[in-house]
Amino acid sequence: MTTAPALDIPHADATVLDNAAWHSLAGPHSSFAIGGDLVRRYPADVAPFVAVRTWDEPGVWDALRDLVGPGADVGLSGYEGGFPDGWEYLGGGEGVQLVETEALRPRPDDEAIELGADDAADMIAIVDRNQPGPFRPRTYELGRYIGIRREGRLVAMAGERLHPTGWTEISAVAVDADHRRQGLASRLVLDVAFHIQQRGDRALLHAAAANVNAIAAYEKLGFALRRRNKFASVRTPA
Repeated sequence: MTTAPALDIPHADATVLDNAAWHSLAGPHSSFAIGGDLVRRYPADVAPFVAVRTWDEPGVWDALRDLVGPGADVGLSGYEGGFPDGWEYLGGGEGVQLVETEALRPRPDDEAIELGADDAADMIAIVDRNQPGPFRPRTYELGRYIGIRREGRLVAMAGERLHPTGWTEISAVAVDADHRRQGLASRLVLDVAFHIQQRGDRALLHAAAANVNAIAAYEKLGFALRRRNKFASVRTPA
């Protein structure tokens, strides 16, 4: 795990971003939380994230298995140690976390429309076509989602996901192949960031470290690397 030099983001405690999912489930998203004082998760139809308050507690692995069940696949973010007997490592990778800087110039977009329950099927469809990351049938309940329709079809989307106190994650940035290179993704990201700031929060983003094109685009908009983070997929003991 690598953390970049601290950025001066006023009115927001950046330390919560070191464990963004936990501080989301223990804070603004507590109404979604399933679990206890050590391990929590979102409902399966909302988001796949499981959050651990600290890996230093001796009972954390038992609590994790009790929460997700035996023989279950679970993603872990930020853990780089070994695994107890019976736990199967399935694979992993590296991601990056970016946060807004003073260079970001958010603004509302006149063409963007707010999306909700009536748009859920179209939201799932555009995610399936473009694979921007995990998106479940009720993910849209986590925050404000917006999109652009052309001839009735949802061709671009972005929205809000994790919500640690003082921050909101911009996620599900997706644009159909035949509508790319028109600036739609940038427009939607800036719109989402505008409304995040209007609430008094600051914007962050996550991306796979290998997705260098997306990272470069976000940096061009005014986001900067805050940290690199390992993630792993494991299977709990049967």
